[in-house]
This record gives sequence, C-alpha cells and structure tokens, in this order.
Amino acid sequence: MSTRVIYDDLGRRDYKETWEYQELFFGAKVAEKGKSVPEAEQTPDRLIFVEHNHVYTLGKSGSEQNLLLDYIQLQARDASFYKIDRGGDITYHGPGQLVGYPIFDLEVMRLGLRDYIHLLEEAIIRCVSRFDLKGECLDGAPGVWIDPDKGARARKICAIGVRASRFVTMHGFALNVSTDLSYFNHINPCGFTDKGVTSIEKETGVKTDLEDVKKLMYSTMREVFGYEYY
Repeated sequence: MSTRVIYDDLGRRDYKETWEYQELFFGAKVAEKGKSVPEAEQTPDRLIFVEHNHVYTLGKSGSEQNLLLDYIQLQARDASFYKIDRGGDITYHGPGQLVGYPIFDLEVMRLGLRDYIHLLEEAIIRCVSRFDLKGECLDGAPGVWIDPDKGARARKICAIGVRASRFVTMHGFALNVSTDLSYFNHINPCGFTDKGVTSIEKETGVKTDLEDVKKLMYSTMREVFGYEYY
C-alpha cells in the first residue's frame, strides 16, 4: 500500500519550538495505536523540514562530557543546549543545515526500525550523489559518511538520531549543506573523537543553496520510502 505523507516546511525555527511541534503529532499518532479510529480522523504521517538556530542536542545514550563548552561559553556563541529523547550522542544543529523530522508509522509501512534507518541513509546518499559525492554507511555509526574506510579521514556529512514508540518515529536526520563547521569543534560529534565532519559545500567547493537540497531530499525521501505527498 502507498502511504500518504504531509510535507511541512517550517523554514528557520528555534529547536525547542520544533521539538514541541513534533511531539504534538507524535503523541497523537502513538495515542491512536490500538484504537478504532476512522481513517478520515487518523493523524497523518508527516515529514518536517527545518533549519535551526545554533543548538547542541544530547541523546539518551550520550555523555555530557562530549560537550566541550560551559554555559557561559554557549551563550557567547549564541547557542542553546538540550538533553532530548532520541537515540545517539551529541550533535549540533544550526544555519545552513537541513534537518528532517519524519513522523512515520512504521507498522503501516511494514518496516522495522533498522530498515527505517537504512532507508533514511539511502535517501540521503541519493541526495548527496546529485552533487557527485559518494555518501556511505559506517558500521555501528548511523548516518552518512564520506570516506568511512579512511580512518581519521572519515567525515560525517549527515547525522541520524531517532526515537520510536509503538512503531511511530520522531526526530530524524541533520544534513550539513553550508553549515559553519567550526561549531562542531566544541563537541565530540556523536561521541567520536577520531573522526571529522563535513558539508556539501566543503566537499564540492561550490556555494550550495539549502533550498535546492531541500527539493532533492523531498524527492529522494519519496523515492526511497514509496509514499505520496498530500
């Protein structure tokens, strides 16, 4: 069956506001599980795209030691910090980064969580390939990497961290487009101390418009997951 998904482009938003926005739809979908809700009244699946102001987020399995700034230093960099309920360790979100939050019912899509993460990676790999970049996966480290087999030269171009309850997902991916990568110097990204981060713009050496990448991800998500947009 073909799932239908609402596309929701929020533009530039603070992290906390968007987190609460996600929770509205995530909570509604989880609450509907096991109930006989008429199809017309069910909460639709949703794909949220957003660009955040400077923020560091720490997942449930992460360590605060991977944030290398104190409160005063965060303020000096106009950055916020949140402990959140996704998997993974610490990451950075900010201007020039495309963040995607799919709120999908994996049960309807007939996907397990690992399959879902793999498909997210595949959608991102297809997107960056349009810029002649070879995105790849790294065992034990969800996300998309450039040169993952090159040891210290491996660099992450897209982070993935999700939460799922009763087969409903939230949180998602963060693809570096024209991101100020210096903000990653103040963390051990995803807990790694021996690998780097990169962006589409850094890899290509060409100025890259976030809106163009957004259009590509809009398309590759549909291609990979096989859904239709409302």
